[in-house]
Amino acid sequence: MVRWIRSLRWFKVLRFGRRGSRGKSNPDGTMPLIEHLYELRFRLAMAFAAVLVGAIIGFIWFDFGPGPIPTLSALITGPYCSLPTDMRFEANDGTCQLMQTTAFEVVGLRFQLAFASGAVLSSPFWLYQIWAFITPGLYAKERKFAGIFVGCASVLFIFGAVLAYLVAPEGLYFMASFGAGNFFTALTGGAYVGFILLLLMIFGISFELPLLIVMLNRAGVLPYAKLKKWWRGIVFGLFVFAAFATPGQDPLSMVVLACALVLLFGIASQFARVHDKRKARKLAAAGLTELDPDTPSEVDTTPSELPPPDRNRYDDTP
Repeated sequence: MVRWIRSLRWFKVLRFGRRGSRGKSNPDGTMPLIEHLYELRFRLAMAFAAVLVGAIIGFIWFDFGPGPIPTLSALITGPYCSLPTDMRFEANDGTCQLMQTTAFEVVGLRFQLAFASGAVLSSPFWLYQIWAFITPGLYAKERKFAGIFVGCASVLFIFGAVLAYLVAPEGLYFMASFGAGNFFTALTGGAYVGFILLLLMIFGISFELPLLIVMLNRAGVLPYAKLKKWWRGIVFGLFVFAAFATPGQDPLSMVVLACALVLLFGIASQFARVHDKRKARKLAAAGLTELDPDTPSEVDTTPSELPPPDRNRYDDTP
């Protein structure tokens, strides 16, 4: 029985992935291409398993909240249920509810929320799997900066998602108030959950802007001088992006997202300014000057004194 289980394909995937692990066979991280593929397959399998475990926890969390933490269903319906009672749908017992227009629609929504929450809950583990696959190929300095960037990216995404969750009730109230008290907002579960998840995703990804600017600045692609020169166009572009990116198209979400991005852009620009000043001081201390990639290099036109060519060297006469 044990021999039959070990012959299963999925077990071989994990076993070969472990056998090709860089940490055991090669301490320096070098291995042939096939071993890299085994390692990648193993890391992807572990990351998927972590997301699956998180999805199971999220599926249970949908109805049962651990301790003082509210249930997942209460969190996701919080922005809608914060609307005044005359603007939303209520059951006969006064509970706030969303509409289900198709059979078993709530089943699909529950699985969708379970996998979304599972990806968030298990993010430290699957991010570690990505990090463990990449880090052996980096230098010590690159590993330090990569670890900082991964941590900052996670924190910025969380801040963006939290801000979106706080803005969502005000945006819903603004859009629902156009009915002048003659309509109530009876949202379907699929449309509402899709709107909330998309809003959280857009805010979270948009908050990665300062990290992108700092990375390009450290790579020498985007110096502070260009940021200072282009800041008006960049600010205008951020407002245009916020106007098209927000799914609800309400002005409050647009303005909040645009103002947050402008603030993050200003903070990232200051990091770029400090980095460029520090880099200029180091070059000056070493007696060097920073080269401008747009400036052509000088060509030495001074004639060189070379000895006359040896013609007998190319003489093939016997």
